[in-house]
Amino acid sequence: MNLIRPFSGLRPAAGRAQEVIAPPYDVLNADEARRRAAGKPWSFLHISKAEIDLPADTDPYSASVYTKAKENFDRMLTQRVLQCDAEPVYYLYRLVMGSHVQTGLVAVASVPAYESGRIRRHEFTRPDKEDDRVRQIDALNAQTGPVFLTYRHSKEVDALVARLTTAAPDVDLAADDGIRHSLWVVRDRTVIEQLTRAFDAMERLYIADGHHRSAAAARVAASRRAASNNSAGDSFEYFLAVIFPDNQMQILDYNRVVKDLNGLSREQFLAKIATTFEVQPVGVPVKPARSGEFGFYLPGQWYRLHIRSERIPKDDPVRRLDVSLLQDNLLAPILGIGDPRRDKRIDFVGGIRGLEELARRVDSGDMAAAFSLFPTSLADLMAVADAGEVMPPKSTWFEPKLADGLVSHVLG
Repeated sequence: MNLIRPFSGLRPAAGRAQEVIAPPYDVLNADEARRRAAGKPWSFLHISKAEIDLPADTDPYSASVYTKAKENFDRMLTQRVLQCDAEPVYYLYRLVMGSHVQTGLVAVASVPAYESGRIRRHEFTRPDKEDDRVRQIDALNAQTGPVFLTYRHSKEVDALVARLTTAAPDVDLAADDGIRHSLWVVRDRTVIEQLTRAFDAMERLYIADGHHRSAAAARVAASRRAASNNSAGDSFEYFLAVIFPDNQMQILDYNRVVKDLNGLSREQFLAKIATTFEVQPVGVPVKPARSGEFGFYLPGQWYRLHIRSERIPKDDPVRRLDVSLLQDNLLAPILGIGDPRRDKRIDFVGGIRGLEELARRVDSGDMAAAFSLFPTSLADLMAVADAGEVMPPKSTWFEPKLADGLVSHVLG
C-alpha cells in the first residue's frame, strides 16, 4: 500500500465554503459551538457538534447526537451543499494567520502505516474520546476531521507545491476568526504520481494533532477489515490527513493553571520552588524566551523561573521537555499533581489565549497560580516519536487550526 493516496474528496459546492467550514470539533464546547453556528444552517458544526441541535442538557456522547449528525450530514448531501469530486485527486491547503503561512497536502494516509509505526504517534489517547470518533465515523460512513501530519521537509515536494500554488486557488476565504483558508485541487495525473512517489520515499510521517481521529480510523478499519473478504485498497484502510512540512509548522506555548497551592502559604510555596528554580519577581507578564525558563503568576505578581541546570536530563527526550521539567520538579513534588491527565486540580490554557488569560484565571479566584512555558519544538516532538515514547499531556498547541468541512473522506 502507498503511504498516501489521492481520493475523491467531499467538499462544499462552488461558492458554499464560507457557509460550511467550521473550527475543529474539539476546540469548542457545546455553548461556544451553538453561538458560532447561530444563523448558519450549513455550518459544519451541525455535523461535528450535532448536540447543538438538541436540548442543552443532551449528553454529547448519547446515541441521539450521532443520529442527528447523520441527519444533518444527509441533508447537506441531499441539498448538494456538499459534493464529491468525480475522480481521486490531491488538494493543497494553505493557512495564513497574520504573517505565518503554511501549505500542506490533503490526502488519505495508510492505516497499516499508522499501525506499523511508520506514521508516528507521540501521545496517549483516551478511550472515551476514541469511542466518540469511532461512533461519528460509523454514523456518517465518513471521516470529517482531518489528522494533522508533518514530515521532514523535502526539496522535491516543496518545489512541486510552490509551482502548483502559483495558480489561483479553487477556494479562498477568511474564516470568522480571521484565518485565511485556500485550497487548490490537483487533478494532473502526472503530478499526482510524483507526489505519491515522493511521500512513499519518506521514512515516516508524524502526527502533530489528531491522535484520537487516527486511532478511531484504525479501529474502524480493523472492524471493517475483519468483516471484509478482501480489504486490499478499501477506502477504510486510509484516513483523512493534511500533511505539512516541518519547517512551516507553528507550535505555541501550552500553559498550566492550578486550583490550589496544596495547603502551602504563598511564602512556603515560593521557598519550596527556590530549591529547584531560580526565582525572580518581575513587573511584567513573563513569556519565556528559551527552554528551561518559566513564567509563574500568583495574584498580583509575576515571577520568572529558571530551572537549575543539574535538574535537566541530557539524554531523555521526554524528561528534558519543559512540560516534563515543570511536572517533575514542581507540579508533582510540591503541588501533589501526579497525573495531570486526570487530576482535576490542573487545567491547560493554549498560548493563543495569551498571558492575560492566565492572570485573569488567577485574579478571578478560579485558580490559585499559573505557569507559562516555552513552546515545545517540533524537533523535540519528532525525537520523542522516533524513540517510540509519548509526551506528557497537553505538550503542544498548534496554530492555525485546520477547518472542519473543507474536505471530507467518504468511506466505501
